Amino acid sequence: MTLLAHDRYCDELLTQTRLLNETLEGADLTAHVATCPDWTLYDLVVHLGGAHRWAGETVRTRATERLTPDRVPGTRAPSAGDPAALASWLAEGAAATAEVLREAGPDTAVWTWALERRTAFWARRMVHETAVHRADAVLATGGEPTVAPEVAADTITEWLQIVAFAQAQGDPEKAGLRGPGRSLHLHATDRPGAEWLIELGQDGFTWRHAHEKATVALRGPLTGLMLAFNRRRKPDEGGLEVLGDRGLLDFWLDRSSFG
Repeated sequence: MTLLAHDRYCDELLTQTRLLNETLEGADLTAHVATCPDWTLYDLVVHLGGAHRWAGETVRTRATERLTPDRVPGTRAPSAGDPAALASWLAEGAAATAEVLREAGPDTAVWTWALERRTAFWARRMVHETAVHRADAVLATGGEPTVAPEVAADTITEWLQIVAFAQAQGDPEKAGLRGPGRSLHLHATDRPGAEWLIELGQDGFTWRHAHEKATVALRGPLTGLMLAFNRRRKPDEGGLEVLGDRGLLDFWLDRSSFG
């Protein structure tokens, strides 16, 4: 499974944002988002619209350091009482960010919080940020999330790279993801080749795409794997099956949260 093309990420940012706005049509924006316990649907939109604008401004200005909120224009969202204006605000932010990402191309040097210091990072990051939060909204409104297979697969790969980066940076939570002789296998049953093998070692973990026996395997539809791996669903929900040491899977999920 490979990364998507830069233009595809730019297109997908618009697609995921449009689908989110469609999910929110007629929804109660004060409804609780169970997968983001501190948020309502309105909070989710405000967070996402702000993230789009922050990433877009980072690229537009070719920032060399983290931008503070006061340096990002347009982050004040309409109220929850005006859902049409809120939907427009969200769409406008995504469109502006996609535009500056297209203009910059994938290889322009820019600040990021990761090792990769180029615009490609922000295109990919904003797509997956939007896709996962769209799934949050779908679940909160009683729906069943579906994500394009190549996007769902890349979301899992990006998540593994983020957790590996955090471990390398000395994050104490991620530092616990070690233990020789233990491994996890993710296997999408509806997408050939969408498999990941995570091997825990003495000094940390490594991962690769492989079909091999592991200490624990999580099998099922690709979107379900993506949701479980991002801790949006329990591993035995959404048509998923856990084979082997469930405790190891829980151990991984407990220590691989974002931030």
